[in-house]
Amino acid sequence: MSCLLRFFGIGLPGQKILDLGTGTGVIPRALSKYGAKFTGTDLSEGQISAAIRLSKDQGLDIKWKVCPAEETGMPDNCFDIVTACQCWWYFDKIKVIPEIKRVLKPNGKLALLFMNWLPFQDNVAGMTEELVLNYNPDWKGFGFKGNRYTLPLWLNDDFKLNTYHSFRLSVNFTRESWRGRIRSCRGIGASLSKEEVGRFDSEHDQMLKKIVPECFAVEHEAWFEIYELTGRKL
Repeated sequence: MSCLLRFFGIGLPGQKILDLGTGTGVIPRALSKYGAKFTGTDLSEGQISAAIRLSKDQGLDIKWKVCPAEETGMPDNCFDIVTACQCWWYFDKIKVIPEIKRVLKPNGKLALLFMNWLPFQDNVAGMTEELVLNYNPDWKGFGFKGNRYTLPLWLNDDFKLNTYHSFRLSVNFTRESWRGRIRSCRGIGASLSKEEVGRFDSEHDQMLKKIVPECFAVEHEAWFEIYELTGRKL
């Protein structure tokens, strides 16, 4: 993904980039080594603490801040690019779009990145989703069939679509790392009690031991959308 982003002009030397909803800083840590100057923000103090620790371990010079994406407190017109990876759906678009316009330089870019497993093409993903639904029938994150791009409701004369790309890939996991990913998904970690999460994880562990070796791959689809600010500002 990082190679593709750089091919399309994201993460180049000297660029100032704001990564919203950065989590543990996956995007800044992947691209800053090529010369871009990153600032990562997240609402979670714990995630930012982890991002600081990981970036120090890698010897990377990245700025971090705990704040909501809708109110970053950053100066006007100071970033060439704003990125958001696996978090865009959490933001209040009525507030975050004006904030992005405010901090971007004229003709700056907004890059949105996503990745989902494919339950209908991959047996592990499909069986895992069935187990999640057994514990949380109200979970809405199941059944991804692949992305089909449509113009977002927030798109107006201020932004234009620069490029859109999607592709399939196999992502490597161990049984433990796949369990960790599922424990942290909205259907489990963000929805169930600690006791329920424990019971789910135990059953998930037993299921994986029956169907996959210690190391395996899960089929995913990734896609990214890059928008350009037309020059019209607030």
